[in-house]
Amino acid sequence: MKTLYGLALILLAVACGNPPQKNQSNIDARVDSVMKLMTLDEKIGQLNLPSAGAFTTGAVESSDIAKKIEEGKVGGLFNIKTVANIKEMQKIAVEKSRLKIPLLFGMDVIHGYESVFPIPLGLSCSWDMELIERSARIAAIEATAQGINWTFSPMLDLSRDPRWGRVSEGNGEDPFLSSAIARAMIRGYQGDELSANNTMLSCVKHFALYGASEAGRDYNTVDMSRHRMYNEYFPPYKAAVEAGAGSFMASFNEIDGIPATANKWLLTEVLRNQWGFNGFVISDYTGVSELVAHGIGDIQTVSARALDAGLDMDMVSEGLLNTLAQSAAEF
Repeated sequence: MKTLYGLALILLAVACGNPPQKNQSNIDARVDSVMKLMTLDEKIGQLNLPSAGAFTTGAVESSDIAKKIEEGKVGGLFNIKTVANIKEMQKIAVEKSRLKIPLLFGMDVIHGYESVFPIPLGLSCSWDMELIERSARIAAIEATAQGINWTFSPMLDLSRDPRWGRVSEGNGEDPFLSSAIARAMIRGYQGDELSANNTMLSCVKHFALYGASEAGRDYNTVDMSRHRMYNEYFPPYKAAVEAGAGSFMASFNEIDGIPATANKWLLTEVLRNQWGFNGFVISDYTGVSELVAHGIGDIQTVSARALDAGLDMDMVSEGLLNTLAQSAAEF
């Protein structure tokens, strides 16, 4: 969570025209000072990522999302475009909310933004890492020019079943190739300095093993030996951690019978403890609320389980937003 607030403060420094502190201890001190001022509800609000959808000119301030931003109930938005709309939302956050914490703006920028490149599977066929990195760099320059500072890419799910519908968004079936592409894409998106105005945060997806679902059916169960996990399917994700990826997205599938979004072994033991990841983890679209369908509890229970497992942000479900305060009171 501290990393999430740190990123927000870096964005605030950039928005105010002041260069962010490069000394990590100074950033940590600033984050700590803000966190001490936050109420529990405001902290929970930072974990909420709703979808903004399309706005017509002038409709931003009167939206339900705008009200939630003012109340400190939103940490970021995705699926919002145009400089005018993004600027208006950010202005609400930094001028009207109590603590003035800026928002993260995310989007699926996966093979270009205004300039469209071949789909990731097509790019992977080139085996040209310099070209692949350049495509991500161009995408970052174009997307950040409109105010987007977070992309849900690269997708590093190895897939060896052509029936799976998302093969096109990945890099094929080879762990060595996908690991090389992971490093190239993250360099292209994030550059050398995330506080630069033309770099954006990458989000590795989908953690983990999403491309190995049984019978190629999306969202289906994954049943795999640890030997195959670590030697074939995990290397691209691990390469992304080593390349400095700032965020990860939990996958929809189960692993060892436990949904990835609430899988503590996966999100904490492997990702953080074994690989040393220090960024933040977000759910996929309604990933938290879909845990109810997995049969592991009601929305309050699954939200608490996801947070305990290592999830830091809830995309769309608002399970964390609506239940964590009650869970904390009952703890």
